Amino acid sequence: MGRGRQKAKHTKVARELKYYTPDTNLTALERELAAASHENEYVDKWADLVDDDELDEDDDSESPAAQTA
Repeated sequence: MGRGRQKAKHTKVARELKYYTPDTNLTALERELAAASHENEYVDKWADLVDDDELDEDDDSESPAAQTA
């Protein structure tokens, strides 16, 4: 007993969510997207902790191309 009422509540909630349109601040969105386009350059924040010479030696000895050649 009560399944009809529960289903009706779920249907009501689903319908409200489907047709709900929140107010969107398009000006703020435009500013955010414009600022993000200037930050396309990738900066590795951990690069100073890695020894580049050590990486170069490891890459040569472990690469599949070096093993097959």
